[in-house]
Amino acid sequence: MTRVARDRLAEVTGSRWFAVVTDVALAAAAVVDVIVLLPRWTPFEIALAAIAVLGLLVRRRLPWVAFALVLPGLVVDAMTIAAPIALYSVAVRERRLPPLLIAGAVTFACFLLPDWQLPELDYLAPSLLYALLYAATPIALGALVRTRRELSDRVAELSAARAAERLRDEQDVLRRERIRLSREMHDVVSHQVSLIAVQAGALQVASADPDARRAADVIRSLAVRTLDELRQMVGVLRAEGAPAPGDKPQPTLGDLPSLVADSGLSAELVTEVPVDLAPAVQRAVYRTVQEGLTNVRKHAPGAVVKVSIRATTATIDVVISNDAPTEPALTLPSSGTGLRGLRERAELLGGRLDAASEAGGGFRLSVSLPRRVPRR
Repeated sequence: MTRVARDRLAEVTGSRWFAVVTDVALAAAAVVDVIVLLPRWTPFEIALAAIAVLGLLVRRRLPWVAFALVLPGLVVDAMTIAAPIALYSVAVRERRLPPLLIAGAVTFACFLLPDWQLPELDYLAPSLLYALLYAATPIALGALVRTRRELSDRVAELSAARAAERLRDEQDVLRRERIRLSREMHDVVSHQVSLIAVQAGALQVASADPDARRAADVIRSLAVRTLDELRQMVGVLRAEGAPAPGDKPQPTLGDLPSLVADSGLSAELVTEVPVDLAPAVQRAVYRTVQEGLTNVRKHAPGAVVKVSIRATTATIDVVISNDAPTEPALTLPSSGTGLRGLRERAELLGGRLDAASEAGGGFRLSVSLPRRVPRR
């Protein structure tokens, strides 16, 4: 269960408990009203008072039923607290004005009926005013609460609409950026890699040196593979992150031997991992080894490399270590984002990355990934 779901469940549970406590408190107030006047009542009046108390217990689900159940007690002057509570419950849920006016008029009349006599003129106006306040106040309060709830719901809807609009704007920006990136990758990177493949093919045909021909064949194969992966990435970018039709499967642990063999390095691969790992973990392991080998080629030419992939009960540990280089480092462009990208990939899966130089001029890159991908 996500944190948002837990918060929502806690909010709903708290609201239900508050409603239960409120209903019990109001019913208790009505019972106190009954107990105070109980000695003066007949059994019939006591029965009407009990019906009114029971009516309050259903006021949330059946407000009109609760209102009808409390009126007899009000007519015989057996209860005066339950009626405004029931009338308030009706006003909270009834949006139509005519039924509310009728309910108010009935409450007004029932309030005056028990002791109604033609009073003196001095007492007529206060009696009518008191009855009017008795009937109008619950309606006004209920209408106020209902309006507040409707406004809150409307504000929530507007907030959700604004959030959805912001999300659409963000997605539109990302879509345009993906299209721009795919265009640049296709026009620039694809062109350059294609030239590398063509030149390597020409060198393979023209050279008489077997070692040079093998090296040219490896270069051409790597260039073709790079073009293939580049086309997949361009397709994914243009499909707004969705898998493009015809995409080849992403690299897995089974592709590691060929990756190490084609690296052009003196590398040893040791793997002791199961074959049923999650695809995301397999891709992360593959990209980690790929980036580690790339860094060795760039920064430690001639170094001996050892790639170790081992599994524990909870993690998959990948270690790429090399000794000191035996040749000058190649002057190649570098943005420094390779390790940062690997670190982000590992952290998204719940793992960690460590990279540090070792004594003697070597370097060690280690990544620890959980065997199970955490749910988001």
